[in-house]
Amino acid sequence: MDDNYLKINCLYPNNGSKKEKLRLGRGQGSGKGGTCGRGHKGAKSRSGFSKKKGFEGGQMPLQRRVPKFGFRGKIKGKKIVGINLDTIQNCINNNKEEKEKKIVNKEFFLKNNLAKKNDFIKILGRGELHLSLKIYAYQFSKKALFSIKKIGGEAVLN
Repeated sequence: MDDNYLKINCLYPNNGSKKEKLRLGRGQGSGKGGTCGRGHKGAKSRSGFSKKKGFEGGQMPLQRRVPKFGFRGKIKGKKIVGINLDTIQNCINNNKEEKEKKIVNKEFFLKNNLAKKNDFIKILGRGELHLSLKIYAYQFSKKALFSIKKIGGEAVLN
């Protein structure tokens, strides 16, 4: 077998695989002089031309033809986080301190990483509570309210 076979210093491209870049606008003898393949006149033939995103040759562009719709209300900044009753019960079971307090408020949710500082909390009705608690939240579902009242707790809107 040949000694130069598959040595990194002896590698070279195949014939015809590498082609030099055609230099435009270098006189008539080059074959691409004069207009340099851009044609005559018009914006595309000029230097510095770049068309805007969505440009359709002067036709009304799609993003302007399609109508806007929908209503964006003031709730944009509010993020409502849903927390189920079984999640609250699990957090209370894990911490002995919270069993004694019997109050579930914003601090409780922050401490247990269930919500962030600026979130609005909605209590949802999945699962059930085993302790009567006083729960402070932004909203309550009907099922959650029923479950809290049934066990002897209190739901406070804030």
